[in-house]
Amino acid sequence: MAHPLDWLESNAERRRSEGLRRSLRPRTLPTDAIDLAGNDYLGLSQDARVVEGAVRALRAWGAGSTGSRLVTGTTALHATLEEELAAFCGAEAALVFSSGYTANLGVVTALSGRGALVVSDAHSHASLVDACRLSRARVVVTPRSDVAAVDAALAARTEPRALVVTDGVDSIDGGVAPLRELHAVCRARGAVLVVDEAHALGVCGPGGRGVLREAGLAGADDVVATVTLSKSLGGQGGAVLGPRAVVEHLVDTARTFIFDTGLAPACVGAALAALRVLREEPDRPAAVLQVAQELAAIARSGLASAQGRSVPEKGTPPAGPLPFTGSAVVPVVLGSPVTAFRAAGRCLDRGVRAGCFRPPSVPEGTSRLRLTARADLTTAELDRVRVVLHEVLAEVRR
Repeated sequence: MAHPLDWLESNAERRRSEGLRRSLRPRTLPTDAIDLAGNDYLGLSQDARVVEGAVRALRAWGAGSTGSRLVTGTTALHATLEEELAAFCGAEAALVFSSGYTANLGVVTALSGRGALVVSDAHSHASLVDACRLSRARVVVTPRSDVAAVDAALAARTEPRALVVTDGVDSIDGGVAPLRELHAVCRARGAVLVVDEAHALGVCGPGGRGVLREAGLAGADDVVATVTLSKSLGGQGGAVLGPRAVVEHLVDTARTFIFDTGLAPACVGAALAALRVLREEPDRPAAVLQVAQELAAIARSGLASAQGRSVPEKGTPPAGPLPFTGSAVVPVVLGSPVTAFRAAGRCLDRGVRAGCFRPPSVPEGTSRLRLTARADLTTAELDRVRVVLHEVLAEVRR
């Protein structure tokens, strides 16, 4: 009789042949690689003030929160972070989770359930996709940013409750969702709009307050936001922001809040310190977007040079960065997963760490490098990126 796990070997071989095998690559110290793969948009993960915030919390509260938020896992620091995060983003209340993933799972499942409709954008993050699957609601997936499709799904519903869920900033292509239009449809059809601000907080909107604030929707009584503390704020954790009634409902019903150990105090202390830095230094988000524009220009010129033309010919495979969309994410579409993987490896060999996104993270035929901007990238580092990216793109596009 065959071993019950024999299928894993053939599965791994198939993935390897398709260029889809993944592996862990531990970072080591010291490192001089220029990081364009991580999400430390404001450069705060190594900021002395943020590190000290974590250390103070660690010394005061210990290594762990010791229990779920409803038992012993809520410290005074958690409450302070929730108050300041809500005030910063313009929400009535906030609730901190152990990650952005659990925040999305918690809010979608708690606000939907059997007898509800969830309309989800086709580009929604995996955490929102999983939340839809766990919700037991009827789910309709609509094309990215297709307001008319969302309206049609809501108009045809028979369920008494409905949610519309979307990423505020697409984590793969950096595009910003049409939030005003989506909200108008939601309000007209009696639905709640849930927006994942993971890649917007600290980058988009006035002072980095997010795309909901930029759209004039922060604090609306039919809008809920989720954020992560692990990107612009440089640490770990997530939160849901919205009407106080929603937060109180989550405390009662969100399984990823009730049954999960609370976020460790050191992570809370780091996030609180980072939030205060962002509040005191409101120019940081603009610096991120400036770097993103420069990265997009570098990638575009590198591909044009590699292809021997300034504009790709009609009918050629998709390749190149999408137009700059006002976020920190700069995609460089190369098509084949093998090509994208090879490009990322050659970048790292030359001292530039670039993200490599392949199916199922992206659709077939659109494997890419994903470059992420940081506020603390220097002119010298950008010059180095230009040289490396041009060299690598010339090699892999031959």
